[in-house]
Amino acid sequence: MRSLYSFLLLIASCLIVVQAQNLTLEDYARPAQFLDIKISPTGKYLAATSRSDEGNIYLQIIDIKTNQIISVRHFTGRDSIGSINWANAERILITLVRDIGALESPVGTGEIFAVNADGSNARMLTGYRADNEKTPASVINYLPEDENYVLIVTSTPNRKGSFSLIKRLNIENGRARQVARAPMRSSGMMTDRTGVARIAIGIDQENDNEMIMMYRKNEKADWETLRRYGQRDGSFTPLSFMPDNLHVLGVSDTQTDTQAISILNPETGKEEIIAHHPKVDVSAIYSIKNGFINEVIGASYEHDIYEEVYFEDIQDKTFSGYLQGLRAAFADKKVNFTSITKDNSLAVLTVHSANHPREFYLFDTRNMQLSYLLNGQPWMKAEQLAQTSSIFYTSRDGLDIHAVLTLPKDKAAKNLPLILLPHGGPHGIRDYLEIDTDAKVLAQHGYAVLQPNFRGSGGFGRSFLQQGYLNWGTTMIDDMTDGVKHLIDKGMVDANRVCVYGASYGGYASLMSVVREPDLYKCAVSFVGMSDLNLMYEHGDTTESKGGLNTLEMYIGRDKARLDAQSAIKNLDKLKAPIFIIHGTEDQRVPLIQAEVLRDELKKRNHPYEWLVKEKEGHGFYKPENNVERWQKMLAFFDKYIGDKQAAN
Repeated sequence: MRSLYSFLLLIASCLIVVQAQNLTLEDYARPAQFLDIKISPTGKYLAATSRSDEGNIYLQIIDIKTNQIISVRHFTGRDSIGSINWANAERILITLVRDIGALESPVGTGEIFAVNADGSNARMLTGYRADNEKTPASVINYLPEDENYVLIVTSTPNRKGSFSLIKRLNIENGRARQVARAPMRSSGMMTDRTGVARIAIGIDQENDNEMIMMYRKNEKADWETLRRYGQRDGSFTPLSFMPDNLHVLGVSDTQTDTQAISILNPETGKEEIIAHHPKVDVSAIYSIKNGFINEVIGASYEHDIYEEVYFEDIQDKTFSGYLQGLRAAFADKKVNFTSITKDNSLAVLTVHSANHPREFYLFDTRNMQLSYLLNGQPWMKAEQLAQTSSIFYTSRDGLDIHAVLTLPKDKAAKNLPLILLPHGGPHGIRDYLEIDTDAKVLAQHGYAVLQPNFRGSGGFGRSFLQQGYLNWGTTMIDDMTDGVKHLIDKGMVDANRVCVYGASYGGYASLMSVVREPDLYKCAVSFVGMSDLNLMYEHGDTTESKGGLNTLEMYIGRDKARLDAQSAIKNLDKLKAPIFIIHGTEDQRVPLIQAEVLRDELKKRNHPYEWLVKEKEGHGFYKPENNVERWQKMLAFFDKYIGDKQAAN
């Protein structure tokens, strides 16, 4: 039988690359045709999700044999699909979410919706619109051996003294039966391999700044506190019980600065590290058997490139062989299984990289055959994209900084105009070697784009993360500027043609960059960014929960002098660069007032600025036409101040 590796090489050798035309802004703005594809347990159907022009995600069910769409499910208003999972061979469960903007993760509503593959028996199973179980809930075990039930945990976030309940939910009629009570309110639960909830994680009811992990030996045993973690402490995050139903697989930074893969024995409290990288976090690669995580077979991480390592001393060498063969065949790309049939005979996988759009494949493990399904964005080809890679530089105080650099295709990497593009968040977020639409658009139009993982970013260890606390407008900004100067020193960037653009925290960073370095940056674009840190305590959804308020205080503090010093609105006398302000009227994370007060102050000073505000957009723009307009006006703005005409002056 031909090996998978040689089979895929044969496919690759047969491909004919045709020179493609440049992508248009409309091409970049189009929602992906497919976001996720999951195969049913028996391999009869594919469930696929896609985003509409209005921003909502809808579901299509496809019969694999006939390749026909047999049903479509969509929701109206602000309701959208968060995740899809097959509960049995014919029925799929959907978690509902509400979007707060393109730049933020949707907020789960606690509603679980079920529908058959043919569209019949559509029913809301949990939440206020359900017939029976009116409490918000989430699935904690799909019970592969029991096709009519799943295990859920209910959520009671605002009811003091009440506890989450663990219930068996009938996926046909929505009736639920309590089987256990969680040890705390709104706790995350994890079951063992028999479907018994034995790990719980939640916020301490007496101390909102501390997380608790609790454990019980079996379904009749009492819950015991296993570990406590403060906001700045390392922690163990459980992923799955191991096949022995005792040891727990997780990611942990209790013994290391970066997150390692470890195995915890909850009976003894002993934790064994099985994979660790000293500079970046690692993630577990595991095999799947009968619908469960079976064994840790390797680890993945991204430093200068994306890499995977596979362990030799494992039992499931067959599954490891699948992944290693795929990894070798799709060199320099990330390969991920989205789903697999219960007998492991068919799997859906994705293949993508920073320079290659996401593609979906159907993998026949028995015959070692791979079938191309589709490109999530079929109008976008790899050869059309500007090239992205990693770089490293050293900050002024000695920190090693990783950054992502995207360069124009048809220009020499010398004396280029540069757009600094800091990410949002900022804490816990990092820029990976993935396709960033903003970066690709800007690079296609002649600009180098630098995305630095400044201190405070995630993925580089707890110490690196916490060095950003209270330093949003100081050393974090310096890290970004040091990356710009690094490229200038290398001769890649023209020192007289540098602008900065970002969204959310990145928009704030854009404003603070031109405040701190008025002679370096020639212009700045703030997209849904904050101009005044003080206003974050008065407006926005971050402070609506005590946990959000606690986190904000840890990130930026309460000291008025510091907040003023790190707010662009309080430092406009230092400003030289023209500003472009972009916002959405329905932004709940960073409300419009942050843009309005900046506009008003710039207007008072007769300082040059441009203004683009869109109705019915939140924290980021969903509508393709609004993103096209945003890019058109941004490009005209950049061209005006650092474009090719400026190089000739």
